[in-house]
Amino acid sequence: MNKGKLYIISAPSGAGKTSLIKKLVPITDKLMVSVSHTTRAQRPGEVNGIDYFFTSVEQFKNLIDQQAFLEYAQVFDNYYGTSQKSVEDSLKQGNDVILEIDWQGAEQIRYILPDAISIFILPPSTEILRQRLQGRGQDSKAVIDRRMQDAVNEMSHFAEYNYLVVNDDFNHALTELKAIILANRLTIEHQQQNLGELLVDLLN
Repeated sequence: MNKGKLYIISAPSGAGKTSLIKKLVPITDKLMVSVSHTTRAQRPGEVNGIDYFFTSVEQFKNLIDQQAFLEYAQVFDNYYGTSQKSVEDSLKQGNDVILEIDWQGAEQIRYILPDAISIFILPPSTEILRQRLQGRGQDSKAVIDRRMQDAVNEMSHFAEYNYLVVNDDFNHALTELKAIILANRLTIEHQQQNLGELLVDLLN
């Protein structure tokens, strides 16, 4: 069985990363999202264990002490972390795994797992990014202003990634994301393992 590939997907808040990933997974076989741990408050409609594992700061710090995270970072005054065991088990089962993390987490993952494939998603403009953040109706103007400042910092790291996708037209961006996944499944290295018996038969 082929070991799955690890994908890092990052974007500034409001770029549409989560919405794209939620649409991508059901239309792509053997693709899953790693569920992160977080200390931030649970938002309306979010489900513990599906969107995130919501934990207290104390619980999170205990997991850090146990070296349970593949990566973790502090974002917007909250902690986010990726379970190492969960990711490793999924990859061994042949699943491709998406890590929906920021540039700090991506940097940590690249150091530990340099073969990870990274994708950065950009908004089409700063104006549209602000409109999307305001459209959520969940944050004050002060919070949105800070998120816009943080977005510039996040986007300044785009060149560290393997692929760049602009989420202007949602369906087009979704098609591009799926194309990246499928193309990486057709590499010589991957196909030599996947098509071993066929290649032996054809060459004999």
